[in-house]
Amino acid sequence: MPPHEGMDFLAIPTLTGTVATLEPLAPEHAGELAEAVAEENLYQLWYTRLPAPEAMGAEITKRLAGHAAGHIVPWTIRAGDGRAVGMTTFLNIRAEHRRLEIGSTWIAPSAQGTGLNTEVKLLQLTHAFETLDCIAVEFRTHWHNHRSRAAIAALGAKQDGVLRNHDLWRDGTMRDVVVFSIINSEWPTVRLSLTEKLRTRTAA
Repeated sequence: MPPHEGMDFLAIPTLTGTVATLEPLAPEHAGELAEAVAEENLYQLWYTRLPAPEAMGAEITKRLAGHAAGHIVPWTIRAGDGRAVGMTTFLNIRAEHRRLEIGSTWIAPSAQGTGLNTEVKLLQLTHAFETLDCIAVEFRTHWHNHRSRAAIAALGAKQDGVLRNHDLWRDGTMRDVVVFSIINSEWPTVRLSLTEKLRTRTAA
């Protein structure tokens, strides 16, 4: 039996860590997530596509419809204190090729720099490589989103290339997309690195 058969790439399990929990995205999360995206006007960053606070309900509906159609797996990110502080998804799911992308992720400024993003990625990568038996996990970001590019590289992902003029942006400009990936042979080292980073940060 091919490794991907019998594995549910569209399941949305609750993934629990020390400083972060991923739970299935739900309509009742709209109020908390609207507050999170409003922090420091996060949704106004020009190089991201984040929902405005008043559009959060529609964004959740859109992501849940994407899941129902078999396109994405959406989670709400909760911090250790129980607050809903962001969203993340599996997308570009290709179960037959045992690969997917982690993306459409955002985290409230108050939860950034706490180790939460490191654990979110560790939880997602562990699920992808160890439960779904993926052979590759991809990350994509805007060329000008330098913080995101640095964070992806810090995970241990390698840059595959740049897709020039890949997206028409909301203001009419074109977006160059930087593509990174982690492959299954790299996962044990990446897992060890992320685990140690998280241990060091949470012990500080």
